[in-house]
This record gives sequence, structure tokens and C-alpha cells, in this order.
Amino acid sequence: MAQKGVQLDPETFSCSICLDLLKDPVTTSCGHNYCMNCIKSHWDEEDHKNIHSCPQCRQTFTPRPVLLKNNLLADLVEELKKTGLQAAPADHCYAGAEDVACDFCTGRKLKAIKSCLMCLMSYCDQHLQPHYDVAQLKKHKLVEPSKKLQENICSRHDEVMKMFCRTDQQLICYLCLMEEHKGHDTVSAAAESSERQKKLEGSQHNIQQRIQDREKDVKLLQQQAEAINRSADKAVEESEKIFSELICLLEKRSSDVEQQVRSQQKSEVSRVKELQEKLEQEITELKKKDAELKKLSHTEDHNQFLHNYPSQSASSIDICPLSYFEDMTAAVSEVRDKLQDVLREKWTNVSLAGKAVGLAVNRRQSKQDPHVRRDHKDLRCWKGPTENAYVQGPEVFATPLLTLEDFLVSQPEPKTRADFLQYSREITLDPNTAHTHLLLSEGNRKATRMRKHQAYSSHPDRFTRWPQVLSRESLTGRCYWEVERRGYGVDIAVAYKNISRAGRSNECLFGFNDKSWPLHWERNCYLFCYNKVKTPVSGPESSRVGVYLDHSAGILSFYSVSETMTLLHRVQTTFTQPLYAGFSLDYSGTTAELCELK
Repeated sequence: MAQKGVQLDPETFSCSICLDLLKDPVTTSCGHNYCMNCIKSHWDEEDHKNIHSCPQCRQTFTPRPVLLKNNLLADLVEELKKTGLQAAPADHCYAGAEDVACDFCTGRKLKAIKSCLMCLMSYCDQHLQPHYDVAQLKKHKLVEPSKKLQENICSRHDEVMKMFCRTDQQLICYLCLMEEHKGHDTVSAAAESSERQKKLEGSQHNIQQRIQDREKDVKLLQQQAEAINRSADKAVEESEKIFSELICLLEKRSSDVEQQVRSQQKSEVSRVKELQEKLEQEITELKKKDAELKKLSHTEDHNQFLHNYPSQSASSIDICPLSYFEDMTAAVSEVRDKLQDVLREKWTNVSLAGKAVGLAVNRRQSKQDPHVRRDHKDLRCWKGPTENAYVQGPEVFATPLLTLEDFLVSQPEPKTRADFLQYSREITLDPNTAHTHLLLSEGNRKATRMRKHQAYSSHPDRFTRWPQVLSRESLTGRCYWEVERRGYGVDIAVAYKNISRAGRSNECLFGFNDKSWPLHWERNCYLFCYNKVKTPVSGPESSRVGVYLDHSAGILSFYSVSETMTLLHRVQTTFTQPLYAGFSLDYSGTTAELCELK
């Protein structure tokens, strides 16, 4: 019949409860059709109310109607079956393992298209219709399908959590508000969600800005890699010309210079590319985070939004300009003129470390250290025949040069005392900084706390409130020194030069500001203090403490030195200025001495 006349729509003959073709169809007085077993099961669940309703239009019936099979519909359904048509929805309409299923469907469930935050149920297209037709249901809040509706229920009171306690940072229901959260700072979940939505928008903006910044950094690194190559090529070319003028004594060294420059070029380009890869990886992660935040920003369920609201974190990598190889070329040129006679007598193992490429990678500080000397006239590239010896002479001298590792990535911290001693520094105390109760001796390496004032002249660098003293030498790069003490109440510190000196304020005291880092040595205990925050330190007591500083890496470590070295405390920070070693002595007769290290 369906093939000969007007074609029948299978959906017209499907049950709105089971969503399949009608089986033993019955018709209610309101005109809707159901499978006999489906409508009976539905009304069985409503028997306790003594009111029975139509699942589609919600019309109620009292008493429960007696339904009879609709033979006409039954014949039509049988005709549909003969034609091979099916009224069941397509497979893609059914809920899979990853989908939110309709809570109202019986048998095989369809996908839900909305969830109701008032009913705490999810509905397919057909079962959702009453929320659009019934006046009371129209007031309900519909959101995208969610499997986490039960998380909106208070586990204690079994009520919907519509409030947010800012005091305890958690969702609560109205009963919680009247009981354990009474008197707390509370707002509606919607208000808290709205406020955090604004913050989320700010976070998205920041991430997008960081992505743009990182893309600029990647482009800058590409330009720097090209500039390193050009500078290295130019340095090799000019070095070859210079060495050709030094006759046969420098001809062999010319090839050595080329080899070292190429090696450094390869190393630096490799480091730049490694940093570039890290930045590209960070960009990828930031884009992923941005996508997550964008998805979160469209969450309509306030509770789910608050559940998934991310914590804020951030980190940064800054890029600084390069100085390349020009200084090395200038240094070699000057050496050509000054070392010809010296090289004829004895070759001094010239090391063409040159000027280190100044690519500073710093987690917080983006500017190069202005205190690092870059004057090539010091001939810092000339290293002596041993690890720590440097050329000395009437015309040529040199001091240790900050190498590339000092600027880029810190070398592993030394393990043994012998390892530390290779970074030992000769340090003396500055009499112009010494408090008048401190007596300096042993070539200004030793400080003693005195009862009487010492006859020091007035000086703006002198500590006038606390018995403290700083070193004459500034400390950058990697340094190591040891302190021998007698007595107790000794502070072994490092500090910036611009620490306060005068007045009665505690701002002048080591550890009570952000310009100093002291380890306090009291009887049977240690204490580290920074910016007024005190940290107890445990470790073996010894009369000698070793101090290791890696300025560019921001590492400051204190060690107890005896037959072995034991780490007492390590600081990881960012140093923005050169540091100075210092002492503070609390009690009369107490001494602290900078040790001579062999």
C-alpha cells in the first residue's frame, strides 16, 4: 500500500517513549500514540501520584485510562514492516560510550542534545520538547550535554549547589550556607563564574601576547644564528691575515685560531638552535593552553567552569643581544704587535677563547650584566699554560674571562673540594665599609668584634648601625671562598653594593632586605635569612664554611667544610648586580677570616 499510494513517514508511526515502530499501538484521549507496554510502564511509575499524564503533552488523566489496541494503526505498522522501512533512528543518533545518553529513553538510548541544570537530567530531541512547551519547564537552565551533572549535587545535603564560598573556595548548597559556612564570604555560583570569566579573558589575552612575543624571539634567534655565522666567517678571514704577518712562528697558530673559532661557531649556533627549539615548543604549549581556555570560556555550566578553572602560572625566557667575535679579532691584532718578541723565545699556549658570545639566557633578567668588562684592551683572551695561571709580563696581562657557559647555561655545580678550589677567589675586606666595632687584620682578610670603637675616618660606604663589613672585590661568574670563624653569632653573607649603610633601620642588616643573603652561624645551629624570612638550616657544625657562587645561574651555596664537604643551604634566584662578600659579628671577641686557599 505504501508503495502504490502516498508514501508513509516511518517517524509518524514510532513510539515517542521507545522510539521504535509501534507495537500493539494504543491512543490516549489527547490523541498521542504509544506502544501498549511503553505507556503502561510509564503510568505504573506514576501510580503512587494517583495522577497519570501523557509523556508528550503532559495532559493528566484521573482515573487511569483503560486503553485498547488501535487496530488501524496496527495494520499500518504491519504494512510499513512489509515495505522494509524502519522507524528507528539512524545509528549515529544513538548514544555511544563517549556520548551523553538521554536519561528519559528506555531500551537503547539516544544521544542527549541538552542537559537541564534544574532537573539534573539529559534529554534527546524528542524528550526535551516539554522544556520548550510547558511553561514551568521553560524556566529551567539548559546547557550542552554533560556527564557531570551529579557533581552539582551537595554530597552532604543532596541539594543543588548554587552558591560559592570564597572563604573556603568551594561550591556549596543553601543548607551549607546556613550551617558550616555561616558567616563566610559567599556569592552565587553564577556571580563567581562571571567574575572568573573576566579573569579568564585576561589570561587568554596574556597567553596570546606571549605567543606573539615568543614568535618574535624565534625570528630574532634565526637572525642571531645568521649573524654569528657572518661574524665568525669575518673573524676567521681577518685572523688569517694577521697571523700571516707573524712569519713562521704564527703560521701554525693561524690554523689553530681558525679551528677554535669554527668550534665556537658550531657550539654557539647549536646552542641558539636548541634555545629556538625550546621557544617553539613553548609556543606549541601556549597555543594548546589557549585552546583549552577558549573551550573553557564557552562553558555554560557555572559549576563545571569553576571545577575546571585553571591555576595561574607562568614562566619566561628572555633574549639578549649578541656581541659575536669582533673583540677576538681586535685582541689578536693587538697581540700581533706586542707578542712577537715573546713568542720567539717561548710559546705561551695562546688560547683564543676571545670574547664570549653574549647570548644571555635568564629566567627573569633580560639585560646583560653591565658590570662585566668588555674592553678588549685587557687582552682577556690570552690564557696561561695552566688552568688557573694567566700570562704576566710588563706589556701583556690577562684576567679570567667570563666564558660562554657563564652567559648561557650554567655548568654542573662542583662535587669535591678540589672541584670547588678551581674557582677560588682571593678576597679582601674593604676598610671603608667596616663598622667601627670591627678590627681588620691579616691583610684585611680577618675581622674581629671589639668592645671599643676603632679610629676609622668617616666614609659614605661605612656601616654605622650594625657590625658589618663588605669585601673590596666584586663577585661575578663562578667564585668560591672559605671562611674560618672563632666564636658564635657570625653572619657569612653576600650583598649588593647599594645595600643601605647608615641609620637605625633594619634595612641595613644582612638578611632583612632583598639586597643580601646571609647564613647565620649560632651555637649548635645555622639560620638562613632573606628579606626578613628566616629558614632553619641543619648540618654538621664546623669552624669553616665554604661559599660557592654561580652569578649568572643565580646559584649561591653554603657548605660545611671538614674532611668532607656537606651542603648546608642552596639559594636559586636571579642576581641583577655584582655581589660582595661580607661578615656580621654579634659578640665581642668573635672573629671571621677569609681563608687563603692553595
